[in-house]
Amino acid sequence: MIDISVNWSERTGTVKPMHGVGQPPFAGMDFSMFHYLTEAGIPFSRLHDVGGMFGGSVFVDIPNLFRDFSADPADPASYDFAFTDRLLAALHKAGVEPFFRLGVTIENHTYIKQYRLMPPPDFQKWARICEGVIRHYNEGWADGYHLGIRYWEIWNEPDNSPDIPENQMWWGTKEEYFRLYDVTAKHLKTCFPDLKIGGFASCGFYGILEKESSPDAACSPRTQYFLDFFDDFLAYIRAHGSPLDFFSWHSYGSIRDTMQYASYARKRLDEAGYENVEHTCNEWNCEPTQRGTLRHAANTAGMLLAMQASSLASAMFYDARLGVSVYGGLFHPLTRQPFPAYYAFVAFNELYKRKNAVRTDCSTEGECYACAAVDEAGSGALMIANPTDTAQPLSVHLGEKTVCSVKIITEGHIWEETELPETLDAYTTLLILAE
Repeated sequence: MIDISVNWSERTGTVKPMHGVGQPPFAGMDFSMFHYLTEAGIPFSRLHDVGGMFGGSVFVDIPNLFRDFSADPADPASYDFAFTDRLLAALHKAGVEPFFRLGVTIENHTYIKQYRLMPPPDFQKWARICEGVIRHYNEGWADGYHLGIRYWEIWNEPDNSPDIPENQMWWGTKEEYFRLYDVTAKHLKTCFPDLKIGGFASCGFYGILEKESSPDAACSPRTQYFLDFFDDFLAYIRAHGSPLDFFSWHSYGSIRDTMQYASYARKRLDEAGYENVEHTCNEWNCEPTQRGTLRHAANTAGMLLAMQASSLASAMFYDARLGVSVYGGLFHPLTRQPFPAYYAFVAFNELYKRKNAVRTDCSTEGECYACAAVDEAGSGALMIANPTDTAQPLSVHLGEKTVCSVKIITEGHIWEETELPETLDAYTTLLILAE
């Protein structure tokens, strides 16, 4: 039995922007699918891996925006903003804020050739180049824009592997990355004290579960490296007084595992004296090989709700692209129609629009998930996800409110109006609107 009770008058906080995405759904220069981002109220799109394999495209990556490192970063002619301008203008029109990664795209075949993964030859100059990018998009410099982009992330997954030939993101030492972060963060916070500067988009915290499952055995060298890198990073920036407004990390584990990683990240940040630093899981996907299925949709919905209840400040699904890999879990690569998982984002946005999370008691928390929200006018929304393979009787108690409409994501009924069911089928998501 799934027994859910909502107390609409007991506010528990704010509904957070958990329904961000990674790369947006565009092909070439076709932004016609961006209306889906608007309709789902997507708050953020993280701009990583937008540049194409080995820099084969011309978006976002620092080497794409500033092609000749010997050029003058104070000269607008040194930059090539043309394609990224079009992308960010389209995102702005769709109402989506970029979460801008300053760095390079993943290179999956480093054993053949490496292109842009080496540490910049001059860290201070690299920081000034990043300054130019920010001024272009936030201050109108170099015929730019005033987009008000708040989050600027320094690199991506420098901890990808302890072995340089296997590291797809950073061909330097971890100490070199720490210095790059320190130099860049200090420079950018001096130039833009009100912006949020952070990193380092960690590969994650898989090692903590490996240790728990087999306490007498060491976890793999790679996953242990993730943990050591995080601890050493915190120690370095604390010793050097490096600014840190947010810490970002990634997970491709289950809902339960990802929630353990979130607790671990929060605990370690607090222990290091960074209690006020927000943390974001800005790459996540749950069972990506199941994309296009109800199972993937229900797990996606469950993850959104679990993240809302966690210490995370935000989250971004990897990713919204069209069929690049199994990770492109929101749209069919051929028909370009939404997969069922897309509607989990639409449903969560109904909570997000109402802003005020309220007390929601669910008898099966940790297996099934529920969250409710209410706006100032009293309009309520309740989202429920059953990511298990078992149908369960459903009992919903809405107090003084009555059901206005119910939408369901289930077998044969993808985001359709329905009656409130007495049984919540396996891999099913519900959205209930109440007044």
